[in-house]
Amino acid sequence: MRTQLADFIKDTPEGKEAEEIVRRCVHCGFCTATCPTYQLLGDELDGPRGRIYLIKQVLEGVEPTASTQLHLDRCLTCRACETTCPSGVQYGRLLDIGRGIVEEKIERPVGERVTRSALKHGLTSRMFGPAMRTGQAVRSLLPESIRAKVPERRDAGVWPRRSHARKMLLPLGCVQPSMSPGIDAATARVLDALEIEVITPPASCCGAIKHHLNDHDAALVEVRRNVDAWWPHVEAGVEAIVMNASGCGAMVKEYAHLLRHDPAYAEKARRIVELTRDLAELLPAHATTLANKLGSRSAERVVFHPPCTLQHGQKIRGVVEQLLRTLGAEVLPLAESHLCCGSAGTYSVLQPELSKQLRDRKLEALHAQQPDVILSANIGCITHLASAAQTPVRHWVEWLDAKLS
Repeated sequence: MRTQLADFIKDTPEGKEAEEIVRRCVHCGFCTATCPTYQLLGDELDGPRGRIYLIKQVLEGVEPTASTQLHLDRCLTCRACETTCPSGVQYGRLLDIGRGIVEEKIERPVGERVTRSALKHGLTSRMFGPAMRTGQAVRSLLPESIRAKVPERRDAGVWPRRSHARKMLLPLGCVQPSMSPGIDAATARVLDALEIEVITPPASCCGAIKHHLNDHDAALVEVRRNVDAWWPHVEAGVEAIVMNASGCGAMVKEYAHLLRHDPAYAEKARRIVELTRDLAELLPAHATTLANKLGSRSAERVVFHPPCTLQHGQKIRGVVEQLLRTLGAEVLPLAESHLCCGSAGTYSVLQPELSKQLRDRKLEALHAQQPDVILSANIGCITHLASAAQTPVRHWVEWLDAKLS
């Protein structure tokens, strides 16, 4: 697709990257077949091809409108279109650039600004934990819309205390330790069973929340802070940086790209990315050991919802399902497994109607085979699905940890 960049962006790094991405698009339309919002709305401008056209106009100097912003806002950033695209268009990166430009040019209504500011600062605040615990204590009294965002509190269990020669770093993130602390504890116990010691740096947001709310500068502050916090452990020789939230993993794997022009951080960020491993990349190598520890057990009927950040963002597909089969689970088929569940970070708050439609469509597919449990790999998906599921929803490492107990 030909494009002539406007002067305001023509000679910038963002402009050069955006132009290269736009030129890859051949407007074939394959992406529309896998775009969740196009499936729901049937509007070309609510699909990747239409949004690319809108961003192209903005890059060429056409003034965006509130309608432009709305169509870009409605995108889940699920990146299913990238998996489908035969031309390798890096739509997610183009969307970040386009949204950033439009955000500067279009002033949002006061209500939107307040909501987005509350999400940016509230979810990553030190006060989020106390607020979540308070919400869980009075959960039964909360309105349904708020209760859906507050998971029931469950005991995380004992954190392992053994020391091992093999050591890995486990960043705790911002919301997961408060919303579902059992995921981190289960990860530590499973790795302990494999004689791997987990080291936890101070909890900190990976930067994804602010980045996807178009506050890129604030996101980079968090990214650099994490690099600084993790670097001493990298120098000390940790074997890997373990991610048990696929959304965080997808973001951390972008650190090298985000800091590529920063001479003080570029090389460190590249090394961070090299060491980052999702649990789905780490545990399959230990499948035989884990299977032996589990022994012979009756097969449990499970269905796995692969988060978009796992299958489209990190390009990890089918690995968890195969590992679960190796460990004795009966993994049930899932129709439309490529489609987003509607969680998408803060999307369920900012676009509640579309989010609920996608959630209900996903739950219909997940419940179709009557599983004993629904498993996933990202705190956002798990909380979103659990808000309306008829079946327990858990992180797959929690399932594994329970079987090892």
